[in-house]
Amino acid sequence: MNQFLKTTAAMALVAMSLGASAQKAGDNILSVGYASINPDAQLGPVTSTSASAPSAAAFTASLKDATANVGSQSTISFSWLHMYTDNIGAELTLGIPPEFTQDLNTPNGTAKTHPSAATLKILTPAAVAKYFFGTAQDQWRPYLGLGVTHATFNSVSTNKADATVQALAGTSASFSSSWVPVYNAGVIYNIDDKWSINGSVAYLPVKTTATFVGPGLGVPVTSVGDVKLNTTDYVIRLGYRF
Repeated sequence: MNQFLKTTAAMALVAMSLGASAQKAGDNILSVGYASINPDAQLGPVTSTSASAPSAAAFTASLKDATANVGSQSTISFSWLHMYTDNIGAELTLGIPPEFTQDLNTPNGTAKTHPSAATLKILTPAAVAKYFFGTAQDQWRPYLGLGVTHATFNSVSTNKADATVQALAGTSASFSSSWVPVYNAGVIYNIDDKWSINGSVAYLPVKTTATFVGPGLGVPVTSVGDVKLNTTDYVIRLGYRF
């Protein structure tokens, strides 16, 4: 987040000395910049099943009240904004998928804490409709946006050095894809007729189902639980209009 603020301040200083012009109907703006992605993970009840009822019961009990934490990451973000009128536009966004680390806490397990239990990449390409306040002559254009993304989880791997994690998910680990609303607000500063700076914040209430398959206690065990990743994205991009 500190890097985001530094980048924003530096780009704003560059813009101070230059002229301005605003978005109008028919404009297309290609942008590239920096995104800070901050998930707030919430793990729901996890249920385990197995050919061995005692093994399934033991895993369900050990995972009772388990929690997860997913660390923040940053990445490069790209966007294409098309203005249909002077005030209404639609934007497509895509970022290079960063690798997130998930920690696991099992308060009822023999081992309580499992740092770096898993790593995964999250892809959230989005389409967002935006309403721009003001007029096509304004230098500053605040906006509100509402859209949708299809969240997918790739390159999931587990910590092989952690015996509990391997018993739980050593065979496979996966997260279901889902459609997610995108709530967006921001402002564009128009440097001149071609260049602009776009700063925004977006909220994505991602929901997914985690499925873990592991060797268990000698008999394979499958564990399933719902995960919420209430994610806040902070983005700053430099745009070129054509």
